[in-house]
Amino acid sequence: MKSVAAIHTQHGAPLAVDEIELPDPRPDQVIVKLFSSGICHSQLHQMHNPATETPATLGHEGAGVVTHVGSDVTHVKEGDHAIVTWVPRTPVRGRIAGPPTGVTYREEPVSGPVYTWGRDVLTSEQLVVPIPSTAPKDLSSIVGCAVLTGAGAVMHTANVRPGDSVAIIGVGGVGISAVQMASLLLAYPIIAIDLDDEKLAFAKRMGATHTVNASNVDPIEAVQELSGGGVDYAFDAIGLQITNEQILPMTRGGGSGADNHGGMAVLIGVPGEQMTVNPRLFFGGQRQYRGSLGATRPEADFPMYLRWYEEGKLKLDDMITRRYRLEDINQACDDLQSGQITGRAIIEYTE
Repeated sequence: MKSVAAIHTQHGAPLAVDEIELPDPRPDQVIVKLFSSGICHSQLHQMHNPATETPATLGHEGAGVVTHVGSDVTHVKEGDHAIVTWVPRTPVRGRIAGPPTGVTYREEPVSGPVYTWGRDVLTSEQLVVPIPSTAPKDLSSIVGCAVLTGAGAVMHTANVRPGDSVAIIGVGGVGISAVQMASLLLAYPIIAIDLDDEKLAFAKRMGATHTVNASNVDPIEAVQELSGGGVDYAFDAIGLQITNEQILPMTRGGGSGADNHGGMAVLIGVPGEQMTVNPRLFFGGQRQYRGSLGATRPEADFPMYLRWYEEGKLKLDDMITRRYRLEDINQACDDLQSGQITGRAIIEYTE
């Protein structure tokens, strides 16, 4: 079948919104006709990376309706509503690196195991999670990456508990999800750090108790002062080397003896290849530094997040601050790159 998608054709060139060809699904594949897709900063990393194979389809968080299922697929059927995500339902070690979907563009195979910047998605059944048909068609898409990544890091990776102190660097879609989850879990203080006062004000409305503009003050010193010596958990939702290096000294120190642990630094944002951290922060304070790679249990957590939205606990509607058509994807990417998007932007697909 034919469909339309945004295609990354070459490094440095605008995305082409063009026709793609989808074969019939393999036994373990599903086709989902999308209602919406989130626009994630990770795709900018792909587009700006000369090593990215082309042609490539992009995007990894979407919501839609199942239209075709492979012969071995049993957990969804045609007509089911579902989230398309990048985190497999069955855990795998390391980053997902499945086979190409089989989609072609101008008779060339398209790289990548999943995409959502396209009207119809052909992907592995492992990346398709059923949701109630009553779930919002527009808001549900961001559960597939922004929410699971940020909220999951707080809830599952760090295991934050009431009264724990938290600092979060970067309050885009992922960081705001982390802020909201920290608030839901009754952490205090919840310190949001960014370079943009508008984004920091947004973070306050979404659950942050304190904010730090890192362009005006030393964020490490500010967090230590606000938390009385360092937080229990510090999260980097950006992924730059400077932010990679800031989160560990933001945490409180422990000391010698059993169970006298210091704080935990959690890396969420996609990092570069290196960073420098003082080893005495580990040794002298028994601090920990962890990565968090899509820390979610999709089939259990996605319905939970959507239920929390219905109960007014998770502000998915407030998180989405801009909406685009697929035809406007290059403008959306430019807006995201230039820092004009607060929260999360989405693509909406017309019927």
